[in-house]
Amino acid sequence: MEDYFPDTLRWTNEAQAKLKSIPFFVRAQAKARIEQLARQGSQEIVTAELVEQARIEFGQ
Repeated sequence: MEDYFPDTLRWTNEAQAKLKSIPFFVRAQAKARIEQLARQGSQEIVTAELVEQARIEFGQ
């Protein structure tokens, strides 16, 4: 059986606000990396905590 990963993840309002604080020229890359981290953790919802975890892990 294949692992199931939704094509699009849901983002909490707080996570979206944190994403918007990232400079626009790296935002798309940051979003992709955050969603990759969420999928690795089998999470379907991106939370502010996950965005913060990604910031720490990726050194941003």
